[in-house]
Amino acid sequence: MTDHGPQPVERQLPTEEARDLLALVRDLVQREIEPGAAEEEEAGRFPREVFRLLSASGLLALPYTEEFGGGDQPYEVYLQVLEELAAARLTVGLGVSVHTLACHALAGYGTKEQQAEHLPAMLGGGLLGAYCLSEPSSGSDAASLRTRATRDGDTWTIEGTKAWITHGGIADFYTVMARTGGEGAHGITAFLVPGDAPGLSAAPPERKMGMKGSPTAQLHFDGVQVPDARRIGDEGQGFAIALSALDSGRLGIAACAIGVAQAALDEAIAFTAGRRQFGRPIADFQGLRFMLADMATQIEAGRALYLAAARLRDAGLPFSKQAAMAKLFCTDAAMRVTVDAVQLLGGYGYTADFPAERYMREAKVLQIVEGTNQIQRMVIARHLAGAESR
Repeated sequence: MTDHGPQPVERQLPTEEARDLLALVRDLVQREIEPGAAEEEEAGRFPREVFRLLSASGLLALPYTEEFGGGDQPYEVYLQVLEELAAARLTVGLGVSVHTLACHALAGYGTKEQQAEHLPAMLGGGLLGAYCLSEPSSGSDAASLRTRATRDGDTWTIEGTKAWITHGGIADFYTVMARTGGEGAHGITAFLVPGDAPGLSAAPPERKMGMKGSPTAQLHFDGVQVPDARRIGDEGQGFAIALSALDSGRLGIAACAIGVAQAALDEAIAFTAGRRQFGRPIADFQGLRFMLADMATQIEAGRALYLAAARLRDAGLPFSKQAAMAKLFCTDAAMRVTVDAVQLLGGYGYTADFPAERYMREAKVLQIVEGTNQIQRMVIARHLAGAESR
């Protein structure tokens, strides 16, 4: 295997503080994540200690305000951190994105009292979160979810099953969408559920094509009781909260996808430069050079797209359409780039001795999570047709 690692990406960062942050992340990646990534993934080991280190370093709280322990960084910077983490190990990069998603509801819609009570521990106290929207019978049609929360005085009792939950069974807290009213989007409410709540249990983790180190599991809510003080936002506001979180989360997925694609390109460049056939490096052959050029162009275009959407978000402007575009383009690009990386490595690319095959397996899930790419096309098309068509 080549010992060539991901090459530093030239980045345009808004402040000296942001540049120092990226330098810290790259150092942490080289010391704590890259060395054992392939072995840890193959063994299916979740890097909980890495997440504790990220929390202690402030890297689980970057886009949130300093008032409750956040890093107060713009999304333009946060997403580039995600890209660096995902390039080293997608389990880590995606895990940070999911944790950020799980904190979104409380940070954006919780009361000041709720935020003061819970956010400091969630952002910098070593805790890890998960986001619970999908169910066995409601994935793309999330508004049809069946998990129900019934109120009795100041207590809610939650019954039902959530599916495809990243960090399911190991998270310290779950942001849960449950039905509290009638059918459809307006009958859903958000709750903050402790990971050790009585009646909450996880099924065995799913056996997946890639990301074996990141547990994905069903969660069963069997009479889980939650005080009304852990209800986030108004009754019936949960679906709007969920969609708001997903707009930001899709940018996280886009950044992770570009990180995986960049890692695959780096590996392909190193291999083709070192592999000799017909008396010269195979990187000298025009057909392979053109493949590398196309891969690099897709990565640069994807990076520019997710950063443009992030800047809209940072400016307080609408960015839902651009987030869907970024998620769609970046994850499709990651799939193409990783497939080409395997091809460029030839037979070696098909073996587990090189990371290209892992990148390809991991890229596939990014086209599916947080809204399949078919759903992203629907979101984009609705925006193009105008509000009256939604």
